[in-house]
Amino acid sequence: MGRGLVVGVDAGATSTRCVVATPDGVVVGRGAAGGANVNSSGGDAAGALAAALRTALSTVDPAEIRTGVFGGAGAAGAGREAFRTAAARAWAAVGAGGEVVTVTDLEVAFVAGTPEPGGVLLLSGTGALAAAFSGGTLSRRCDGYGWLLGDEGSAVWIGLRAMRAAVAAVDGRGEPTALLAAACRWADVDRPAGDDLAQHLVAAGFARPPAALGGLAPAVSAAADAGDAVAQRICAAAAAKLLHTFDTVGPYAGDVVLAGSVLLSPGPVARLVRAGVGERTGTPPREALDGAGGAAVLALARLTGDRVPAAVHARLTGHDRRRRRSG
Repeated sequence: MGRGLVVGVDAGATSTRCVVATPDGVVVGRGAAGGANVNSSGGDAAGALAAALRTALSTVDPAEIRTGVFGGAGAAGAGREAFRTAAARAWAAVGAGGEVVTVTDLEVAFVAGTPEPGGVLLLSGTGALAAAFSGGTLSRRCDGYGWLLGDEGSAVWIGLRAMRAAVAAVDGRGEPTALLAAACRWADVDRPAGDDLAQHLVAAGFARPPAALGGLAPAVSAAADAGDAVAQRICAAAAAKLLHTFDTVGPYAGDVVLAGSVLLSPGPVARLVRAGVGERTGTPPREALDGAGGAAVLALARLTGDRVPAAVHARLTGHDRRRRRSG
């Protein structure tokens, strides 16, 4: 049966990442591709999954694969079957051995942050949500309903408000803001006079998948740190929304894991949320450094039928590398 390799996939709305690992947690292949969220990424989810798999398996015999776990944003509820179908198609397309199992991005993000079976995940990337875990099982979740109905405090939520502020600054409903220039750069439009600029921004916004709005979030953070009042209010509101979502899944027991680009990148939202979590729990939160590694941990647990050793968990999820850098 060869080495008995496992695959872990973290399929987000913006990007898909894949790792191939040995049972002792050594990563022997990595791959990446575009987003594979069936609700917000647009395009071919199965194609994105297969592209990430092919790259990760480029130096590995697919027949050595024993099992794989795919964690996907949008893979809960109504999106579950669509994601399972996409994962099965991608698995077959690359000729991988063994079985493929699908879970949500919540499981892989939480496991990527801690080896413990209980705690709370707070995620803000393309989407946003909080989830409580007990005994390794998801016990409660809040938000994560997509850009149209929720994801409050996410990168897309921030980007959408930046676009609204930019258009309002053009037609006079809002105050002047550096976000107008940021929106023009994001939309790749020049600065025609008057109403034409607003219409260009509107056209660019509707021409792209909703997840693309998250690309504006770093510019909002930078503008806030530079003193732009509009950007500061957006960031403060995003942090308040995330902390309210976090409070909703309380009480807190176990580790708190932060995940997603908004909370793992330097910026005002991350600072406010970290401070808020610290005030509530009295301990600093952990970070989900590698979602694909978290999915590989879950795959190893399925393969062995036992809890993955802490050292293997740290190797797969990147926490051992962080400890070495900070040591």
